Order: sequence, then structure tokens, then C-alpha cells
Amino acid sequence: MIDLTVWNLSVPVGSPAMTVDTPALAAGYRDSYFHSDSGTLFFWAPVTGSVTKSAKFPRSELRETFPDGRVHNWKYPDADNFLRASLSVNQVPSSGKVVIGQIHQYGSNEPLLKVEYQYKDAKRLGNIVAKLRPSPEQDEPTVINIASNVPLATRITYTIHLTPSGQLLVNAAGAQWSYKLDPGWKTKDLYFKAGVYTQDNTGYATEGGQVTFYKLVAEHNAKATAAPVAAQ
Repeated sequence: MIDLTVWNLSVPVGSPAMTVDTPALAAGYRDSYFHSDSGTLFFWAPVTGSVTKSAKFPRSELRETFPDGRVHNWKYPDADNFLRASLSVNQVPSSGKVVIGQIHQYGSNEPLLKVEYQYKDAKRLGNIVAKLRPSPEQDEPTVINIASNVPLATRITYTIHLTPSGQLLVNAAGAQWSYKLDPGWKTKDLYFKAGVYTQDNTGYATEGGQVTFYKLVAEHNAKATAAPVAAQ
């Protein structure tokens, strides 16, 4: 079973979009946009769904918390930080684009990283790309292709790894990419997100992003400290 005691959930209903707190989510919350009763996580975000404050697109997406519901933010120098997932992208909107994982920045509308699936109708295959802001001052992200020719509705895995030294590594669909972050990110409060963030907001209610997660784990492994040396 996927542990839901360390997440809250945004669903695309209400104005602004509703957040389901951690205790309610862990107690078995379900609706037409999310459910977890099969041991997997089902996410659906139609293009007609409502959006969170300051966002343009609808999402059904988890955000890191503590079990009591307080938001969990972290600074990357304090730990080895991982987000590991196994999932299938089952439906995309007409834009072909859905975000399936993020490192977001607390108090900002601009994330450090988005991992996005981009489906191409002509090939009936998709790419997995990283949209990275190398420094907090860069507004428009740099786009890096990580994996190509990824079929829709096929089980894939990804790992986002941000080390205490600021090395960012993304493994996705058998490919790997890495980048050394600007030190300006050291002092920023960060958090993981995962689910489906539909990159489209026009069309019919049957259009949108649908993703199933089979595994989802966020880890923050504190740096080891050297044991004190006994006096001679």
C-alpha cells in the first residue's frame, strides 16, 4: 500500500480548488478525481476542472505534509532527498502534456523542477522531459529531454534525487539526467508533489489527464554526522 499519511491532496473542484487534508486523505478519501482503494493511486484532472490560486491549469495532485497535516518543507543541504514513483499515464489532454512529479518552492508559483510526460499524436509515443529553473532568479524554465518513445498507458518509473551538495538527478523510463544546481537554492524551502497536473484548460469535460501510481515514496535521509573522537 502507498503511504498517504505524509501527503495532502488538491482536487479540481471548488473555487479555488479544494485541498483534502492529510488525516482525511489517509482515512480513505475518494471522489471522481482520486481514489486509492485498489492499492494504487488513481488521479484524474479534466481540462474543465477548477484551479488552485494563481495556477492556470487543473490538477489532482499530492503535496508533502507531516501526518498531522502540517506542510512539510525542507532545505536540500539537510538531507539526501528522493521521490520514487512507478506509474502509467493513461490519458492526456489535447496539448499532450501532463506533469507527473515536481520539486516545488514554498511561497512561490514557480517550481524548481517539473517532470512532464509529453505525448506526440503523430508517433503515438511520448517523451519525458525535465523543466528546470537552474537558479531561483530564472523565470522561464530550461527544458531537457530525458527519455523518448515512451508509450501511453505503459508502466514506467522515475526517481528524482536531490543531494545535500545540490546535485539533481532524474531517472525516468530507463534514462538518466543530472545537473548541479545554483547555490541560490540552498536557502529555499522545497517540497515534492506528485499526481497529474494537466497542462491544458480548454475542451470538453471528458478531456484531461489521467494517471495511475503503483508506487510513490518520498524520502529525506539525514546526513550522517561523524562520531566524536574520544580524548586520548
